[in-house]
Amino acid sequence: MRTVVALGGNALAPSGEATIAAQRERIEETADELQVLHEEGHDLVSTHGNGPQVGALLRQQEESNVPERPLDVLVAETQAQIGYLLQQAIDERINASVASVVTQVAVDPEDSAFDEPSKPVGPYLSAEQARERDFETTEVTTPEGETAYRRVVPSPEPTRILEGERVESLVADGAPVVCGGGGGVPVTVGEEGIEGVAAVVDKDHTTRLVAERVDSEVLVMATDVPCVYTDFGTAEQTSIEDATAAEMREHLASGEFGEGSMQPKVRACLRFLDAGGERAVVAGTGDIAAAVAGDAGTQISPD
Repeated sequence: MRTVVALGGNALAPSGEATIAAQRERIEETADELQVLHEEGHDLVSTHGNGPQVGALLRQQEESNVPERPLDVLVAETQAQIGYLLQQAIDERINASVASVVTQVAVDPEDSAFDEPSKPVGPYLSAEQARERDFETTEVTTPEGETAYRRVVPSPEPTRILEGERVESLVADGAPVVCGGGGGVPVTVGEEGIEGVAAVVDKDHTTRLVAERVDSEVLVMATDVPCVYTDFGTAEQTSIEDATAAEMREHLASGEFGEGSMQPKVRACLRFLDAGGERAVVAGTGDIAAAVAGDAGTQISPD
């Protein structure tokens, strides 16, 4: 069975902690889950988020006198960083030639997301600091409930994985693959060549493209909560254990899922199923193997 597993950036950096030691500890736990799947005969492809890691690099640039590196380069850097840690941890467990691919994704320069940047990135800024910056900022609330500002960038939809053919051939050779980190490095492709853009691509939608490209039967969205909930964070919070695609669409239509959290995961799962996928699952990072077995998380079946 061919299985694609998306690992959330926050799930790989507990409590937003982006130190290498913290990431390595969590990645070791995740690799244990992937080892179980490998031993059960799954061809594995893993994608991953990079929000805390890119955020840490942006804070370093803000606080240190170092040459500025553009956002697309930071995405590539964190792909290599997390990919290396995953590659090493998986190799140690299954003695396989794991391939980590720095992945570019094409985006449409006419995507409406470029007209309405919506993705906050980087450190919190004061109003004075925000006025001094040469990039667009937006007002946000800090975890302590204070008003602050952050850089805001577009989040266009990926249209194509530039390294898709190479990823496909690696999977066909039986090699576990790590790719699509942080949604991929967003680029435009035109007559003048390939050019990186200052944007952030949603990892869940890139994962769906990866799953379609390699003909995966199962797509797993591994995150820092055990499943999808209705009325999340309220006294009426209820877990969704099994649902059809139609039922999940009804939840989406009613505004049940948060735009910056569960909504893109559910949308990506539904598009994967619409394209012919057999099953999609949203589960906790520590329940990946059980989720693939059908014993954990939110199991979503086609209509």
